[in-house]
Amino acid sequence: MELWDAYNSEIYQKLLEQLSCEFNCKPQDFSLDREAENIVTLSVLNEGRRHFSNKPFFLQMASLGGNTVISADQKMHAWLNEWVKGENGIWLFEQHNFFDLECELRKYGYKMSMTHHMFLPKVEPTPEPLEINPDFEIRWLEQSDIMKFYGDERFPNAICDKFKPERPDVLAVVAVDNDRIMGMAGCSADTPLFWQIGIDVLPEYRGRGVAKTLVSLLKDEAFRRGAIPYYGTSLSNLGSWKTALASGFEPAWIETEARECL
Repeated sequence: MELWDAYNSEIYQKLLEQLSCEFNCKPQDFSLDREAENIVTLSVLNEGRRHFSNKPFFLQMASLGGNTVISADQKMHAWLNEWVKGENGIWLFEQHNFFDLECELRKYGYKMSMTHHMFLPKVEPTPEPLEINPDFEIRWLEQSDIMKFYGDERFPNAICDKFKPERPDVLAVVAVDNDRIMGMAGCSADTPLFWQIGIDVLPEYRGRGVAKTLVSLLKDEAFRRGAIPYYGTSLSNLGSWKTALASGFEPAWIETEARECL
């Protein structure tokens, strides 16, 4: 299937509904048309959002490859409406534009955070069955099994640092070599429908297909449990990009937010 030939797919429509909830706009405000108008909205905490903050973001922005939608504090609106006017939405994420945005944010005690490059599963009519590497064992962890791993510094990406009831870790899968964990992939239920996958592989076991195997297995199991799995990484983490692509994900959207200066 061509990239976003799935534009009208159920998964894609659910994504638009989720993002419109978080960016306080309508689903149709997100466009794949690069000529579409950029949108500025008021930042609020809508019910149904992913719980990444207990207060509205001072500024957050997202694009699906066409225009950009920005939700922000009212103080920023006049400046933002001028900043986005006539601009191709995808280029607002480039460094030369971020510099101008950063300078404006600093006036209010904020600065830009990292960009999050987000992936959704590639929908294929007849996906090939996953070949499990025979030289390591697979073990599944349900929510109660995950609890003992909180605070384990080996798995900062696979699971949260502690139990978070607002977006709990609900499922994980580990690769095991003679009872030694090689790597772990975990799902946090960021919403009841959208489960985010994270992965950690111990350095001595990298290059053996552990990440691809675990992320692929977890993606398929999340689907079986009625969730939509998604995957996020940063601009410069090429290893994580390769894992996402090899595990049946495709780039879907980009998002970023401002944070307070320390």
